[in-house]
Formats: sequence, C-alpha cells, structure tokens
Amino acid sequence: MMKMHRRAALALVAACALAAPLAQAADPYPHKPIQLVLPFPPGGSFDPIFRTLAEAASRDLGQPIVLMHRPGAGGVTGTASLAAMNEPDGYTIAVMHNSVIRAPLVQKVTWDPLKDFTYVIGLAGLTTGIVVATDAPWKTLPELLADARKRPGIVSWGNVGAISINRIYAERLAKQAGTSFNLVPYKGGSEAFQAVIGRHLDVYGDPGFGPQVQGGKVRLLATFTAERLKRYDAPTVKELGHDMVIESPVGLVAPKNLDPKIAARLHAAFSKAATDPTYLQQLELFDMQPKLMSGESYADYARTQFERERKMLAEIGFKPE
Repeated sequence: MMKMHRRAALALVAACALAAPLAQAADPYPHKPIQLVLPFPPGGSFDPIFRTLAEAASRDLGQPIVLMHRPGAGGVTGTASLAAMNEPDGYTIAVMHNSVIRAPLVQKVTWDPLKDFTYVIGLAGLTTGIVVATDAPWKTLPELLADARKRPGIVSWGNVGAISINRIYAERLAKQAGTSFNLVPYKGGSEAFQAVIGRHLDVYGDPGFGPQVQGGKVRLLATFTAERLKRYDAPTVKELGHDMVIESPVGLVAPKNLDPKIAARLHAAFSKAATDPTYLQQLELFDMQPKLMSGESYADYARTQFERERKMLAEIGFKPE
C-alpha cells in the first residue's frame, strides 16, 4: 500500500512538472510586466512623453510597463543592448531613434540596426530648434553665424551625443556659413539646457526646447522644420537660406525574430495609447509631431535613412572611429 501511495505521489509530481510549462505556454501575452528601455538619462523630454505613453499602453495590455533608463553613447547603448538578446519574448522593448540607425556608419559596433531588431511601431517626429540663453548677445541666427565667421571654432554648440543627426546638421550649417563651431556632446537634454542657461554653452541645437522657451529661459533662433511652428515667432533654417530640414522619427523596437503575433499585440496597444490625450499633450509641450508608422514602414524608413545618412556623413567629410 505504501508503495502504491508513493507511486501515485511521484506520478502526480511528474504530471505537474509536465503541465507547468504547458500552462505557461498557454498563458496569453503578456502575463508579466514589460520593460521599456529609455536610452537617455532621467530628466529629459523623453521621460514624461514615454511615461504617459507607457501608462496608456499598460491599461490596454493589462500589465505594467516599467521604464528603464540605460544611457550611454548618445542614446545608443540602451537600445543596442536588445541586439544581444537571443530569446525575444516581448517583455523587453526599447526606444529607437536615428542615432542608433546611424551608429555603424560612425563607429565600430557588433550589431546591425537593420537586421538585429524587430521594428514594432513608429510614434512621433522630433522637432529640432536652435536656442541660446535669453541674455546671450545673438538675437537671430544670421547674427550668430556672422559672429561665428569672425571667430571660427570658438562658439560652442551642444547636442546630445557625438553622432546625432542634429550634430551633423550643425556641422553642415557651419560649413555652408563658412565657419566652424566647437561641437560639444552631452549625455542628455537636461544637462545641456542647464549648460546653455548658465552660459557655459553658447548654443544648443536639439529637440525638447519647448518648456525652456515657454518658460523664458532660452531664446529660439530658428527651427530645422519645413514650416514655421505656430507656437513661436521663429523662422526656419530653410527660409534663412540654408536648405536643411531634419526629419527624426522615434519609435519602439524589440529584439530580432519577435513572434509576429506578439509584435502585432504591442503595435495595437501602443497605437491605441498614441491617441491618449495626456500623451498628446506631452508631445505638444515638447513640440513633437505624432507620426504613427507600422513596424514594416518603420523598418523601411530605417533602411532609407541609413543610406541617406551615409551620404550626409560623406558630405561633411566624417571619418569613422
């Protein structure tokens, strides 16, 4: 009798052991929290934007979306960490932006932005502006460029990261104007704005300027947009004679080979979240434009942008590290 009970108990344990992975596999996605990697330090414009987006998406998914800050290499390190993940399960996603797409063109990396990610969704377009402190001597972009021509290499111009599209356009602008800037990379926008407001940095040319301009802490000289922004009385760089418009979408990616059903679930949740009023208010506050793209369209954009930036880097004579 004891042997029979023991055998029955062992059989029950074995059955439970076999049933556990089957039950887990049967659990609908998602059945645990999702990590969203922000590749910039805390305190920048991405914080409130993606926090409100994550909160809205979590309501649809039924699981928390936890923001994880992993800064480094101008916003590349955090997103690039997903390329090393061998088992994509949909529980780690990251913010994608053009500096990640550009990375192999400017430095040696062990991953491919066109092959090592699953593009989930394109979300919005960043708006790049040129700002100076309110007590800076330059009232217009032509005044700034005229001064820079008198003092080539002296006027400091800050951007987030050493390889951002905004840094490239700053160099292109200087070249067209017949001068050069002292280009200074920053880890994040919060640090850079503190520097320009404190007059430790002359010029800052990146997105996220809205609250600082509206708060009277910086002066907006011009924007790299196709048309003037309605909120501000500032010209575009293009209308001032420099044919330059920056298109810089951001979105979400997962590790490569993500199950298409999970990718579709994430896309649907974040597409719905992108209509959330609080999220849209944050986009407006930071002068970002909603620009939804399917995962396939975002991947197509990445391939096109990669070739476009190869040509731009050649134009400014950039040599990879």
